[in-house]
Amino acid sequence: MSQFDVVVIGAGPGGYVAAIRSSQLGLKTALIEKSSTLGGTCLNVGCIPSKALLDSTEHYYNAKNHFATHGIDVSGLSLNWDNMKKRKDEVVSQTCDGVMYLMNKNQIEVYQGHGSFVDANTIQVRKADGSTENIQTKNTIIATGSEPSSLPNVPIDGKRIITSTEALSLPSVPETMLVIGGGIIGLEMGSVYARMGTKVAVIEFMDRLIPTMDLSLGKEMQRILRKLGIKFHLNHAVQQAVASDDKVVVTAKNKKGDEVSFEGEYCLVAVGRKPFTDSLGLDKIGLQTDERGRLPVNDQLQTTVPGVYGIGDVIRGAMLAHKAEEEGVFAAEVIAGQRPHMNYRAIPSVLYTWPEAAGVGYTEQELQEAGRSFKIGSFPFKALGRARAAMETDGLVKVIADQETDEVLGIHMVGARIADLIAEAVVAFEYRCSAEDIARMSHAHPTFAEAIKEAALDATDKRAIHI
Repeated sequence: MSQFDVVVIGAGPGGYVAAIRSSQLGLKTALIEKSSTLGGTCLNVGCIPSKALLDSTEHYYNAKNHFATHGIDVSGLSLNWDNMKKRKDEVVSQTCDGVMYLMNKNQIEVYQGHGSFVDANTIQVRKADGSTENIQTKNTIIATGSEPSSLPNVPIDGKRIITSTEALSLPSVPETMLVIGGGIIGLEMGSVYARMGTKVAVIEFMDRLIPTMDLSLGKEMQRILRKLGIKFHLNHAVQQAVASDDKVVVTAKNKKGDEVSFEGEYCLVAVGRKPFTDSLGLDKIGLQTDERGRLPVNDQLQTTVPGVYGIGDVIRGAMLAHKAEEEGVFAAEVIAGQRPHMNYRAIPSVLYTWPEAAGVGYTEQELQEAGRSFKIGSFPFKALGRARAAMETDGLVKVIADQETDEVLGIHMVGARIADLIAEAVVAFEYRCSAEDIARMSHAHPTFAEAIKEAALDATDKRAIHI
């Protein structure tokens, strides 16, 4: 029986990163993955393919609506959905192959099959042909990720009532689509189809979009996405969804309690995800999940069973690929006897529509509820020379700082290239910069990043220069 220092179950971003870091630290490491390819949900049917479609559809939308303004005349423009999906699949394949390359490079033993506990130090791998193999381990990192959630009376059939997985490969571009959920997944996939001409309607239970992010971002994104023709129905509680051969009818109750109905060719259910912790043999090691199916862990990411750790979507916190990656590194370093650092407040949340939205630190609403004294600086993209040159004037940057100390408490933004710009905000928050610190740093001109400097100036005695 093969012996390992660390066995990682699940080859998503958290799992394969945990395996690499374990190997870097000199630990003999194995990675178990039940799917035929590595990369988990993120690389196969989540982050990577959705971003490929987001980029492709944005190119199409710009060619159709904005190229002429730039002096680029396009004739005979048409959408080739099959080629778009083909490119998306190629991106996924290349990325997943890259993960296997990294496993080989780092001398990590990869087992294809379903991993489950025999006991705390023995993992069984059940392969596709039904055969099994047991391996021994001193430590196990559970990184099995999550799967889409649904609602009562909304049965996902994968045909008309679908998840984001099916939305990546619909046979044709539909004329109409309903999206249940105004969070990140719903808005990203909804915008993909809206750019291609689909009439999209978003049905959201809350009174705002992207409710986990700062309220101002949701308001701004709603204003911007309306330009794509997306219709929003907030404060609507979905009661049921009924599918027929060619359509779906969704019934909901509005804020007044009146029952209303919506009809579309497809209904995308995007109401969150749930941890995938079934069939792991947790009962054999005396490990129980909480009421949401998550693994309880301590500050070292260790479960109640010594030597068994949980990371990513199977434990508390936001279900983000980059959170899982950081936890994978953290768990590996704990196992190796190190004392790593993890600041969950410094993990950014990102919406990859176009323009993008992102935030890090505390939201204005959280600080208000906590009774903190704070000040706010903001700066609109329309005041940026680079934004005007690029025809990307939608958006803003919002800097929240402590009223007395000027320490940055949160930075939230909407606009072009925000998914990259948020890294500056993360550094500022992680190192407890003041708004003055950011305002004093030189930002190249003309750039989108200048909006961060200007918002910081605005938070420091309202000293913004260009507005």
